[in-house]
Amino acid sequence: MSFDDGDNGENAREEYGAPRRRSRQRSEKPSQRAEGGTEAQAKDACLRLLTDRARSRSELETKLSGRGFEPEIITKVLDRLQEIGLIDDADFANQWVHSRHTYSGKGKRALAVELRLKGIDQDVASEALSQIDPEDERERAAELVRRKLKNKPVDDRDKVTRRLVSMLARKGYSAGMSYEVVKAEMAAVTDS
Repeated sequence: MSFDDGDNGENAREEYGAPRRRSRQRSEKPSQRAEGGTEAQAKDACLRLLTDRARSRSELETKLSGRGFEPEIITKVLDRLQEIGLIDDADFANQWVHSRHTYSGKGKRALAVELRLKGIDQDVASEALSQIDPEDERERAAELVRRKLKNKPVDDRDKVTRRLVSMLARKGYSAGMSYEVVKAEMAAVTDS
């Protein structure tokens, strides 16, 4: 078989069962790009998105409009999903705060920013953030610092303190509380 006919080996790949090369760009499926799709298509898109994880109404609205659905269809579908309880921003915010505080160690300030970016109303976000009391936030910050200090010698106290305070600040803890927690944990490490 000759490959000189300009097909670059495509026929040979097909003939011998070799896999075709996929382009680096992700090809969009027809269902991903709606171009004025139907209400049923919009509902299906929402349900697929909600199977991955809970999402806010604003996130779903952004996804659907990015896929070309008409605003009227988006509103109608989201209203219906909210009516039957598949979209609940308050529940989403509570789950988000609990998960991100417990497993990622995020502080209230960082969580407030994340909720705002997810399109959660400020009142709903405040209610969700109220589940983290100051003592709980302080204890979570102390756990993060203890984990960083575990099995590491503290040669340069100032350098380690700056790094730990910076780490807590990136996670959304206030500077004052971060410094107090790091100071207390560093004292506990050097005393033992």
